[in-house]
Formats: sequence, structure tokens, C-alpha cells
Amino acid sequence: MVRGHSPTVRRRRLASELRRFREAAELTIDEVGEKLECSASKISRIETGTVGVTPRDVRDMLELYGIDEDRREALVQLAREARQKGWWHAYNEVFTGSFVGLEAEASSLHAHQALLVPGLLQTEDYTRAVIRAIRPDVEEAEVEKRVAGRIERQRLLTDPNPPEYWVVLDEAVLHRVTGGPGVMHAQLTRLVEASTMPHVTLQVVPFGAGAHAGMEAPFLILGFPEQADPDVVYVENSMSGVYLEEASDVRRYTLLFDHLRAAALKPDDTVDVVARAAERLSRLNG
Repeated sequence: MVRGHSPTVRRRRLASELRRFREAAELTIDEVGEKLECSASKISRIETGTVGVTPRDVRDMLELYGIDEDRREALVQLAREARQKGWWHAYNEVFTGSFVGLEAEASSLHAHQALLVPGLLQTEDYTRAVIRAIRPDVEEAEVEKRVAGRIERQRLLTDPNPPEYWVVLDEAVLHRVTGGPGVMHAQLTRLVEASTMPHVTLQVVPFGAGAHAGMEAPFLILGFPEQADPDVVYVENSMSGVYLEEASDVRRYTLLFDHLRAAALKPDDTVDVVARAAERLSRLNG
């Protein structure tokens, strides 16, 4: 997987630009729908990035907003790029929403997990054990499809231009023996190996830190290289996840992450803790 222009990010940027130009033209969504002879709900879905938009629709909207021809053509080209399919479309049953498209284009990923090893750092066997535990009704073929999708996602970290990946785990993640001692030993060894990558930072919040800022829910802060693409927070829940794009929400979770980093062990000390946990499992497995 070579990182390139993510159609998900392009669609998000295009939606933001179309909304900005409409507001500058002092037109309501209803007025645009009436002038372009389409429903207001269609314009609303385009502006929120919920649906794709054709180059023809973009051109019509921008002409209505009085945008000059050069700028129009640049955004029409953006619309064409936004309609391309990313690699993850081969795993449509596995990846829902726009998460993987955003992740693929991010320049920084700041993640907190209190229960699980994050997907980008999971071994295949750990992934299988997690899927079987949380989805006992899923057939084996579906499990393997999900594992394959997860492994494809992980190629992001070995890309020639990988994102800066900073992970803060609760210590509980290290002690929940998922898949048995052998599987868990291999998973902890994988964490130690990943921590040696120059763009990966791993920290553990120890039990001794007590209550901490990340106890409510796992989250991921995605940062993007282009100023036109504001940061996004992805907050997980039991069934899906929610995206937060308001600047106030992003600031709040950035502050949470800073508090977590401050409460966590230093990266070198974290590696020692993970290695010791792996060693204990090795003795247990032996």
C-alpha cells in the first residue's frame, strides 16, 4: 500500500469548501436546491461529506456561487479525485464509514486504548482472538476477511512516508491474556518490536497512576499535513464510532491526550514493562 491522495480526505475537503463558498455567497441550502432544481437534503449531504458529488454538480454549484473559472476547475478536479476508490473498498464488509480513508492520509495518529492493543499493532492471532470474543456469531470466513483487512491497514506503518504514531495504553491491556499465553506473548513481543520504529512511540499508563483522563472511551486523534484538512477525533463505542471535527472538541481530546502522556511511563520504561510482561507469559507458556 503506497500512501497517496485519499479520496475520503478529498471528499471531506471538497465538502468544506462548497459549504464555505455557499455561505460567502449568502445563500441558504434551500435556495441552492431551488436554483439547481434538486432537493435541499442533497445539498446538505454533499456539504457534510455524507455522499459523493459529481464534477458536474460541483461546477454548477460553484458557478451559482460566483467562483472564478480557475478555482472552479481546481475543485472540479478535486471532485474527480474524491470519486476514486481507495484500497479499502475491497474490504467494504469490514471497514465501514470513512475511518480507514482518513487514517491512510493522516500525518499523525495519537491513540489511546484501555482494553485492547490498537489495530495497527495487533498480530494476526491476537486479531482473531479479539474478533471471536466480541463477535462469537461471525463465521470463520468473515473472521479471516477481517484479519486480512487489518493486516492491509498495518502496511501504513511500513510505508516510505509513515505517519507519526503515538500510542498510550492502559496497563490492563498488557495483563488481559487474549488468545492464550502463546498468542499474548507474541503480541507483547510485537509491541516491543514496534517501539523501535523511529515514527512509533509507545507509553503505558501504570495501575499506580490511579484514575486517568482516558477511562471513558478509546479515541484516536488524526492530524493531516494540509492546513485545509483540520484534525479529526475518532471516539469508539461498543458498536461503532463517532467523528468529532469541531475545533473545541479536537482541543479537548488533545488536552486529554497530553494528560495521558504525562501520567504514563516514559517510552523507555514502557518498553521494559512490556518486555517483563512478555517474559512472564513466556515462562507460563513454557
